Amino acid sequence: MTRDQMTDPDSRTDTQATDGGRESLANNDLEGSTPTTEPLVDSSIDVDDSTGPSGSEGRTVIESRDLDVYYDDVQALQSVDIEIPAEQVTAIIGPSGCGKSTFLRCINRMNDLVDAARVDGELRFEGKNVYDDDVDPVVLRRKIGMVFQAPNPFPKSIYDNVTYGLDVQGVDGDYDEIVEDALRRAALWDEVKDQLDSSGLDLSGGQQQRLCIARAIAPDPDVILMDEPASALDPVATSKIEDLIEDLAEEYTVVIVTHNMQQAARISDKTAVFLTGGELVEFDDTDKIFENPEHDRVEDYITGKFG
Repeated sequence: MTRDQMTDPDSRTDTQATDGGRESLANNDLEGSTPTTEPLVDSSIDVDDSTGPSGSEGRTVIESRDLDVYYDDVQALQSVDIEIPAEQVTAIIGPSGCGKSTFLRCINRMNDLVDAARVDGELRFEGKNVYDDDVDPVVLRRKIGMVFQAPNPFPKSIYDNVTYGLDVQGVDGDYDEIVEDALRRAALWDEVKDQLDSSGLDLSGGQQQRLCIARAIAPDPDVILMDEPASALDPVATSKIEDLIEDLAEEYTVVIVTHNMQQAARISDKTAVFLTGGELVEFDDTDKIFENPEHDRVEDYITGKFG
């Protein structure tokens, strides 16, 4: 089977929560947080560093063990075991309602903001279970940034959009330098450097999404989560986002949910295939998934027999 055989399903959203709701929850959490410099866990808590030296590409940075998620009585994820490597792009694909976005929201505990959600099992970041009682979710979300499906810049200037998280967190430093660096990393600086005082809402859709990426990376997180970041964009803007994702993976761990299988094949190093019922059916190198998958169900999905 070749990549040319792949089809691109039309469906875009996970049925468990709307993107607008997720954006509102994320923004409310950010605006309601209190500036702090506290670590992810108490200094007395030992963090498992058996995964290898910090910063080495390929080491496991995110790991789930027997992860189950429920929304009231409905099970959204079933016994998910996965090890996501550092400084690579991991794509999560699958049909609508299979739990892709639910898994993404587990990584930075965004599901805590959903009253009906219940999480069992372990989700480890740098060897530490993020659901342990001593983990501060707000601090966790500073280490694990998130970009949503629809661009959601704040009704502020471009400059203030980038610095917003820094202000909330009480980060010291040269904001001018941080803003320029974040916008350069987001491949937006050359387009907006002369209009930093203009509203972020005046930008095009593709520019707004790159502004949101700049806002996410300004606090210098370790991981960037992306929930279908290009699904609402035109092909030109999508191409820029894809190029940006590949560049970001040189410094960050990127986990992206996408319905566009060609996109997953183009930009990711690893691909996880979730299928109906919240089951992680296969996780492997992207080339292996698309050219020679282990499971017939995965091949059927990739070739468009369902989904």
